[in-house]
Amino acid sequence: MAKAMVYTFLAIAFIIFFLSPSKRHDHHRMCLNRRLAHKVSFDPLVSRIERSTDDKGLSKSITYVPEVDDAQEYFQDDGVLNTTLRLMILFPLLDNAPKDGYISAKELEAWISQQTIDRLSYGTYKAMFWHDKDGDGAISFSEYLPQFSPKDIEKNSMAHGDAGWWMEQFKNADVDSSGNLDFNECKDFLHPEDSDNEEIQRWLLRDKMKRIDDDHDGKLNFSEFLLHVYNIYKSYADFENSPALTPTAEQMFAQLDTDKDKKLSVEELRPILRYLHPGELFYAKYFTRYLMREADDNKDGYLTLQEMLNHESIFYNSLYEDDDVYDDDDDDNDYHDDL
Repeated sequence: MAKAMVYTFLAIAFIIFFLSPSKRHDHHRMCLNRRLAHKVSFDPLVSRIERSTDDKGLSKSITYVPEVDDAQEYFQDDGVLNTTLRLMILFPLLDNAPKDGYISAKELEAWISQQTIDRLSYGTYKAMFWHDKDGDGAISFSEYLPQFSPKDIEKNSMAHGDAGWWMEQFKNADVDSSGNLDFNECKDFLHPEDSDNEEIQRWLLRDKMKRIDDDHDGKLNFSEFLLHVYNIYKSYADFENSPALTPTAEQMFAQLDTDKDKKLSVEELRPILRYLHPGELFYAKYFTRYLMREADDNKDGYLTLQEMLNHESIFYNSLYEDDDVYDDDDDDNDYHDDL
């Protein structure tokens, strides 16, 4: 089959060229690969077609969908998207700050981040449409999580996935304490990794801490940090900069340990929250760097249209993995799996 069209799957290149080879984190990188495949998009037309086919329960294979406006002109006679034409159409839209015939990393990241924001908003609108049973434009706890009875809520069990666990996060997202979530609050609830709500960020870290705090003292000692945190952080940090610039485990621990008690609290872990719980906007930044490294043939820090056409497959190539190949107990996906 010719090029598949929805979300760019960076798995093999990302693993081989940029990430640490530590076997302990192979599963973590598999999760990263799946998230990049499903959560990073470049072409808004492809995203609209994906949403349309998903809403109709159709195949993920991207072919022309008549209900999607302006789609037909971009498809060839064999039903395959003309990615060359799409890149030629999109290039001047990305090249805007300034409009100089080149796309900078800043312009590319702004574009991809906007596609990601649109994706998050669409998911939130869809969730509210399905769960707002009384049509008041907001979602109550019982509307979104009807499986919990009043007795479950009263019991207030804080075990992972129980009613009390969810209620705590619901209240964190309910900024105005109305008892219901409006659109922005619902988006924070559904996508906590991308939220700027400090209470939600702390909730994520407290939940993470419970899983990696081996001695159950409420903090991470250096051994726990090294075993459960540092290599995850290092994988991303090595990609952000030269590996030679990545702090050692000892240096990073000391940097985070602001009160110098040789242990890390939830608050002290907040500077690396995005590494421990990367959201879609975080991945958008990495996707940008990947595209720049792969497509910038002359390494001048800019992309020309010809360079993008030379590497059009990386903007549109997609591999669809069956979720069954991933373990169900992946910490990074527990929140969304429970939803």
